[in-house]
Amino acid sequence: MKTTRIRELTLEEKKKNLDDLRNELIKERGRAAMGGSPPSPGRIKDIRQNIARLLTIMKEEEELE
Repeated sequence: MKTTRIRELTLEEKKKNLDDLRNELIKERGRAAMGGSPPSPGRIKDIRQNIARLLTIMKEEEELE
């Protein structure tokens, strides 16, 4: 997810996206812990980076208000 797209979202959409990404991360980590090979090995890293982007932008916008 690109930062420009994240900045266009409303606060509620950002929170929903954040929840969805966290749930997806839990599923991917569970799949990896059970010994199954993930369909996309770099997916966990991508999810974590997207969560960090969302949180960073949300924090920046909070300081601007």
